[in-house]
Amino acid sequence: MSTHQAGTRDEWLAARLRLWEAERELTHRSDELARQRQALPWVRIDKDYRFETEAGNVALADLFQGRSQLLVYHFMFGVDYTAGCPSCSAIADGFNGIATHLVNHDVMLMVVSRAPQTKLQAYKRRMGWTFPWATSHAGEADFNADFNVWFSEAQQREGGIEYNYRREPPLPLPLPVSDGGGPAAQQAVSTGTDLATYTRERPGLSAFVQEDGVVYHTYSTYARGLDALWGMYPWLDRAPKGRNENGVWWRRHDEYPL
Repeated sequence: MSTHQAGTRDEWLAARLRLWEAERELTHRSDELARQRQALPWVRIDKDYRFETEAGNVALADLFQGRSQLLVYHFMFGVDYTAGCPSCSAIADGFNGIATHLVNHDVMLMVVSRAPQTKLQAYKRRMGWTFPWATSHAGEADFNADFNVWFSEAQQREGGIEYNYRREPPLPLPLPVSDGGGPAAQQAVSTGTDLATYTRERPGLSAFVQEDGVVYHTYSTYARGLDALWGMYPWLDRAPKGRNENGVWWRRHDEYPL
């Protein structure tokens, strides 16, 4: 039996109107935060970042594909992964439809990972996705490292990881067996890796603009800053029981039981 408070329609309406005021305030606050994002200074990109795409080897400027703005989703799919991160996959399920609207509003959406194109394209076919997906190259201009979404084993071991604008403590390697059953470890197994290898990749979103032939970095966000990209969460936040989570409940969309 439910223990949730029940009431009359009038009681519900009174409570709903109070909530409406709070929601309205949050909307206005969100508008202000968007203005603050757009007011951040632009940082000129001078490195020669290179990417492999279905069209071949290209530069960062080419990822714009004729648009003046570029949004890059940093998808966790490392070189050693056998499948993409389930969490990134849940986010990416919403990209097919939204990418069409963005590209017709002068914004290119591009997904970038470290895995080779053969792995990315095979996984893309499995998931039924149509958005563009580029492989970033390591080397003198390491895109993933520079934008804080890939870290080395030495950084992990020595406490050199700075992610989501915070420095993380050292990770003891090899990891103790007791660390093998947590949510992150379970996701690692689903990508064919161990926890240490899995967490050297991180998710994120970076924004760029191209003006007068020059590319600038304008914004990046990570971790909970990506919440708004999870298409299912705004809906769950409006469901009677909310997110109702107990650990990692989501799966790749082709892994749920029928």
